[in-house]
Amino acid sequence: MALSVHTLPLCRFLVPRPQPTRSQGAPSPRLPLSSAPAPCRHKNQEDNHSYYVSRLYGPSEPRSRQLWVDVAEANRSQVKIHTILSNTHRQASRVVLSFDFPFYGHLLRQITIATGGFIFMGDVIHRMLTATQYVAPLMANFNPGYSDNSTVVYFDNGTVFVVQWDHVYLQGWEDRGSFTFQAALHRDGRIVFGYKEIPMSVPEISSSQHPVKTGLSDAFMILNPSPDVPESRRRSIFEYHRIELDPSKITSMSAVEFTPLPTCLQHRSCDACLSSDLSFNCSWCHVLQRCSSGFDRYRQEWMDYGCAQEAEGRTCEDFQDEYHNSASPDTPFSPYDGDLTTTSSSLFIDSLTTEDDTKSNPYAGGDGLQNNLSPKTKGTPVHLGTIVGIVLAVLLVAAIILAGIYINGHPTSNAALFFIERRPHHWPAMKFRSHPDHSTYAEVEPSGHEKEGFMEAEQC
Repeated sequence: MALSVHTLPLCRFLVPRPQPTRSQGAPSPRLPLSSAPAPCRHKNQEDNHSYYVSRLYGPSEPRSRQLWVDVAEANRSQVKIHTILSNTHRQASRVVLSFDFPFYGHLLRQITIATGGFIFMGDVIHRMLTATQYVAPLMANFNPGYSDNSTVVYFDNGTVFVVQWDHVYLQGWEDRGSFTFQAALHRDGRIVFGYKEIPMSVPEISSSQHPVKTGLSDAFMILNPSPDVPESRRRSIFEYHRIELDPSKITSMSAVEFTPLPTCLQHRSCDACLSSDLSFNCSWCHVLQRCSSGFDRYRQEWMDYGCAQEAEGRTCEDFQDEYHNSASPDTPFSPYDGDLTTTSSSLFIDSLTTEDDTKSNPYAGGDGLQNNLSPKTKGTPVHLGTIVGIVLAVLLVAAIILAGIYINGHPTSNAALFFIERRPHHWPAMKFRSHPDHSTYAEVEPSGHEKEGFMEAEQC
C-alpha cells in the first residue's frame, strides 16, 4: 500500500508572554543547576488553532528548573535504559505507557521513541517518522551509538513519562560536544521540553541529512483508491496542525511547556457539543455519538458515515426526532462494507526528501482538498453485472482446472515447460530501495542477533 504525506495550511503568530505561574500542580523532581548563562528574554508562543498554549522559559527563570525531571534521582525500578536505541543510529522502538496520554485530544497508550531526538505519536510505523505526528524537543541527526556514554533513557511513574537523550552526539558534528535534553508527557496532557546541555546554536545544525525541528505535529490518515491498482488502497497522511518553536531560543537550561486546551472530542453529548464556545467549529455526529470539528485522527470515519452532511443545520432535537422515527434496523448502513482493509500495519517509503519530509498539498484550502479527501462512492448495484461476474469466475476456475489436468498428463508439452521455467522460487512481500543518506528509520524488532549485549537491527 502506498503512503503519501500532505500538509494543510498552517498559521502561526507570537503574542506577549504572560508572567510564569506556579499554580499548575506540584513541581517535578528538580535538577541542581550551576553556572547558568546570562538572563535571556523570550516571547511566549501560541499556536493558531487553540490546541496548546506554549510557554518558553529562559535559563534564568526558576520555572525552567522546576520543569526538569531528574531521572538520576528517580526510582530505579521506573527508569529504563533502552540498550538498543543507545547503541544504534536512526532506529525507533515502540513503548507502552502506564497511562492514557491525551495528544491533540486523542488518548494514546503507545508511543515510538526515535534516536533522532523525537517521539513519534502515530499508530502506523513507516520510514517517514520525521514528517508529522511527533513530539520533538530537538529533532536532528543524533547518533547514540557514537559514544559509550550516550544513552536513550525513559522513565514512567504513572503520572509522567519522560524520554531523555543523554550525552548524544550529532552525526558528523561530534567535535561540537554532546547534547542532553528530554521530553516529558504528563498525564494531564501537558508536554514539557527540558534542555540541560545544548553545546551549539540550534540554527547551525545542518538539515541536509536529517530534518531539524522543534515542536509538535499531528495528522490524520485517509484511504483513497490507488490510481495504479484499482482494487488496492492508497494511504495518505494529512498534517492538520503543527507548532514550530523558534530554534534560536533553544539553549542550555531553557524549557518549553505546552498546556493543552479543550477540543471538540472531549464533549460526550450533543447538547455539550453544539453549545460549546470553543474556537473550533464543533459538530455532533449522531451515528457515531461523537463531537468533532472534522479535523482529527477520526477523519476517515467521520467521512465514511457522512457526519459532515448529517450535522449541517441540525439541532439536538432533530437528531432525537429522527432516532424515534427511524425505520426498522433490518437493513443497517455500514460504510465499511467496501474494501477498506490494509495490507500491512507497517509501511515503508521508496523515496524521501532530506530537508523536510513533509510534502505540500497543492489543493489545500480549495475544492481540491475536499475531492482528495472524499471516500470512494459506490453506485447502485447492477444485478446483471453480478450474474455475469459469477459466470466468468466459474468459467475461469474451470479453465484453470482443465489446464492443470492437461499439464499434469502431458509434462513434456510446451505449456508445461513454460510454467516450469517460470515458477517462482521466492515472492517477496515488498521491495524497497536502500537510502543510507536519508532520514529513514527502521523499527526495532523483538527478534535479531545479539551483539555485545544489544539487539542488532537492520539499518535503513
